[in-house]
Amino acid sequence: MRHETPTIQEIDKARVLFESNEPLDLFYRAATELVELSIRRATSLSMAEALAVLLQTWNAAFYRFAKRKFDTQHFADIERLLKKHSHRLSLARKRSIETFGDELVPEVKRVFEDMEIVLGPVGAAKCLHLLAPRFFPLWDRAIAQAYGLGLRERGKNGESYCRFMAVVKGECATLGGPGALGRNPLKALDEYNYCKHTRGWM
Repeated sequence: MRHETPTIQEIDKARVLFESNEPLDLFYRAATELVELSIRRATSLSMAEALAVLLQTWNAAFYRFAKRKFDTQHFADIERLLKKHSHRLSLARKRSIETFGDELVPEVKRVFEDMEIVLGPVGAAKCLHLLAPRFFPLWDRAIAQAYGLGLRERGKNGESYCRFMAVVKGECATLGGPGALGRNPLKALDEYNYCKHTRGWM
């Protein structure tokens, strides 16, 4: 896999471009807060409803092309996954990407593949990121392709996602982590990847 780590200057440039051109970032911030409130039981919204704020905006294409609806069954499917993996996800929320290693690959692969059967490989990454924002990185199809990881059918992308996590871990280390970037490195890298690979703004 060949992928060139961006510089901090490129990360900063992407931040400006992203904030100037991508209004959907509002839904990321709203979903992030709602997930936190849901974990603390400080909102009447369920976790699935909190995640839906991002899924219905950032992952709208999945629902359009896969002809899926955010109906009662879909919410129930998401809640079932959250319950099944609640312990793993709770531990992951306390982790950062720096702690990812070979010993975690089987577990991450299992969780990711379960999630993507219901949400697709892009939606799975988005949900996992919201649930553990410093451990699970974001991707979309264009980003995965740029990292040499073309996405396959649902349920078969866990290994590719783990490979993506390993590369992102290395990128975060090269960039100097949160101390050098001043914010979550996974969100910063996603903004760069989105601007460069998804939108072609860089």
